[in-house]
Amino acid sequence: MNKQVITEPTNTQDTRLVVPKPLTPMREFWFYFSKNKGAVVGLAFIIIVALLAIFANFVAPHSPSEQFRDALLAPPVWMKDGSWQFILGTDDVGRDILSRLIYGARLSLLVGCLVVIISLILGITLGLIAGYAGGFLDNIIMRAVDIMLALPSLLLALVLVAIFGPSIINASIALAFVALPHYVRLTRGATIAEINKDYVIASRVAGAGALRQMFINILPNCLAPLIVQASLGFSNAILDMAALGFLGMGAQPPTPEWGTMLADVLQFAQSAWWVVTFPGLVILMTVLAFNLMGDGLRDALDPKLKQ
Repeated sequence: MNKQVITEPTNTQDTRLVVPKPLTPMREFWFYFSKNKGAVVGLAFIIIVALLAIFANFVAPHSPSEQFRDALLAPPVWMKDGSWQFILGTDDVGRDILSRLIYGARLSLLVGCLVVIISLILGITLGLIAGYAGGFLDNIIMRAVDIMLALPSLLLALVLVAIFGPSIINASIALAFVALPHYVRLTRGATIAEINKDYVIASRVAGAGALRQMFINILPNCLAPLIVQASLGFSNAILDMAALGFLGMGAQPPTPEWGTMLADVLQFAQSAWWVVTFPGLVILMTVLAFNLMGDGLRDALDPKLKQ
């Protein structure tokens, strides 16, 4: 007699593999960027400086050109009638240093934006032409770039400003011209790396023209290193503009600019330490913040650094 084996059904739970939801490009960027704590601190400092520059009319306690004749070279936290009137002190003609620093941030950031935008647009255009066309155009553009890189950047900027005259506009154009070679070389190298890839060849076979290939197909894949270079170029522009202002070739008095503020009160460095300390610290911290943010952008945009 055959025995029939009856098996009872067992209650088993349905185990499903939970696949994490993919991150959006913005969330992925912030995930890698926020890993660099120094970059986050630098970004926060830049945002604060930008907000102070935008709302300088409301934030600054005094006008940048207002003179207090009874408070010449007043030290920081100078008390008058029981109140803190000048938190960072005054300069040799009685102007509030804090107010001039806040208004100077507006000018310094504006110059940095102007320099980066001009050099970035021209550098991308020349770099794409050199990398895509090659041959004679490539040799002409790159030899000119090599000549510019052989000259000291600040010295070249000083020569250009001396030719066109000292002013904030001429200094900005000179700094944009000096920063141009770095964007040209970076764009050319990225273009040469992309030009032989499958998507470029397929687009060429489909009949895409040279302009579409350069600015629509190749350029978006070259933006990551250019963004990092632009953030670092921003800090260099602020530092070089402060150097030109210190040498009297940038913004002219009484314009509130950080480098000009240092040049105006250099003779009082030993007797009134605050007139040179605070503008120097602001320049140092702003340049450092942009460099830290540039490191974070490199970590977030470079696929080789992502784990």
